Amino acid sequence: MTDTPLELSATEVRRILQESHPGECLLLDCRTPEEYATARIAGAMLVPMQELPERLGEIEAWRARHIFVHCHHGVRSLRVTHWLRERGFPAVTSMQGGIDAWSTDVDPNVPKY
Repeated sequence: MTDTPLELSATEVRRILQESHPGECLLLDCRTPEEYATARIAGAMLVPMQELPERLGEIEAWRARHIFVHCHHGVRSLRVTHWLRERGFPAVTSMQGGIDAWSTDVDPNVPKY
């Protein structure tokens, strides 16, 4: 897991999610509840970046599995990725371009905002 990339494109994240067995990977949405209500990726778990320190236990079961973090454009998710890696989550990757890239490159049915 030490070779886990820091960032991957939305299309690469989708490919890995599609090729993985259920429960192998977590898609973690670190946006606000308001953003989540506007647009979301099916199956993503919402844990807003500001709430992550007190909600870390909710993702503890994923410590040894792959976590893909996304936000709106990829800035917050990269911060969350670094933060989680510093806390012993070695297989965390930020989705480049966030849900905006997902809407453009993977699923145009996910609204842009």
